[in-house]
Amino acid sequence: MAVRPKAFWETERLTARPAASGDAQVMFDSYARDPAVAKYMTWRPHQSVDETLVFLRNCEKGWLEGTAFPWGLWSKVDGGFVGLIEIRVSGAAVTVGYALSRSRWRQGLMSEALTAVVRWALAQQDVYRVWATCDVDNIASARVLERVGMQREGTLRNWLLHPNISDKPRNCYCYSIVK
Repeated sequence: MAVRPKAFWETERLTARPAASGDAQVMFDSYARDPAVAKYMTWRPHQSVDETLVFLRNCEKGWLEGTAFPWGLWSKVDGGFVGLIEIRVSGAAVTVGYALSRSRWRQGLMSEALTAVVRWALAQQDVYRVWATCDVDNIASARVLERVGMQREGTLRNWLLHPNISDKPRNCYCYSIVK
């Protein structure tokens, strides 16, 4: 049986809903064009809202096809866009990725969202592993993963291309939490 998450959920300070093309302008303005946010990502900062729109149309396609489940995160306090979190389900494992608007850094918001996602995933009968990777130099992301109970399993050598840092694949830490 395929694992499919809820489209809408919330935490104490956040609401989550499927990432949608209607969010292109706010996503572009809040983080997609920000070099600091994109630094450790697999994508370069967007040069136009049209790039963000293409990305969000792919997000919608992922939901439709059941291949990826990206949510836009919104603040309950001010209604503003916070970031994006996505899961991909593959067999008994769930992979997690995320990006957070710089104005929302160091507030514990991504830890809050990731905790909810991890709890949901591990509550699924057929899911035994939730995992993520981060660049070895991305200390903030490593701390988020550790804060939600993930353990560092090791280093994946030359694992991902982070084009804002290097034109060659970089080492990444692998983190997971298992049943």
